[in-house]
Amino acid sequence: MKVGLQIPDFSWPGGAARLGPELATVARTADDAGFEFISLMDHFFQIGVVGPPEHDMLEAYTTLGYLAACTSRAKLVTLVTGVVYRHPGILAKIVSTLDVLSGGRAWLGVGAAWNEEESRGLGIPFPPTAERFERLEETLQICIQMWRGDESPYQGRHYQLDRPLNYPKPLSQPHPPILIGGSGERKTLRFVARYGQACNLFPGPDLARKLDVLRAHCQDVGREYDEILKTCYFIFDVGEKGEKAGEVIDQLGRLAEMGFQAAIGAVAHVWDITPLEVIGSQVIPAVEGL
Repeated sequence: MKVGLQIPDFSWPGGAARLGPELATVARTADDAGFEFISLMDHFFQIGVVGPPEHDMLEAYTTLGYLAACTSRAKLVTLVTGVVYRHPGILAKIVSTLDVLSGGRAWLGVGAAWNEEESRGLGIPFPPTAERFERLEETLQICIQMWRGDESPYQGRHYQLDRPLNYPKPLSQPHPPILIGGSGERKTLRFVARYGQACNLFPGPDLARKLDVLRAHCQDVGREYDEILKTCYFIFDVGEKGEKAGEVIDQLGRLAEMGFQAAIGAVAHVWDITPLEVIGSQVIPAVEGL
């Protein structure tokens, strides 16, 4: 079981003037502690389950580029990019750039997008659900084509690229891994089976069934189910001094029994650093063999 850090909020006690150095300290600590991933939400407004829209929110890929310079081993990923936020040709270039500058540590986390409020607020087109899923599939196809160096024109229903040129190519081979977020059974999990190297699901009573659905999609498309990394969103609350570390270990053990291989999520009071150190010294060694 791998452990990944997601940083969902930047309204920290030190304020915006301290965000740069404090974020660098958090990232370095997580990197040294053995976190497999460092991830960010790809939102421009804060989301309701975390805080009001006015809370501080950094743009994800600019921040991941900064974190690439602060770290040396953790994979860097959004959890996850809304497909309507960036043109797919630009998204492929962004992730390629992050991969090259990080030494091959970039992943593409992507989903169909859901936050209409921020899209409307910033003037980003937000088409109906069915169209967003069509755009998601075309985006996956375009990214994979560009990463393999195929410059032939792409003609889709929503995107047309005359020459999808992409140099330098990503360092990751055959391409930066694709993590698809969401639990929709008809489309999202089918896209995971067809295009993805990882899925990300949210906790709930139907988690085991979602994995069964993914397995069935893999069978339908001739994909090895075990090739796909199964990740689950998780809140790491080990307590101020690590008094809840045992509870976290037990919870991760239950996820591993279900078939999940990684848990990625927020760490309570991450700016205090101590919780990260506790996870590195107690939780990660206890679950790495699960």
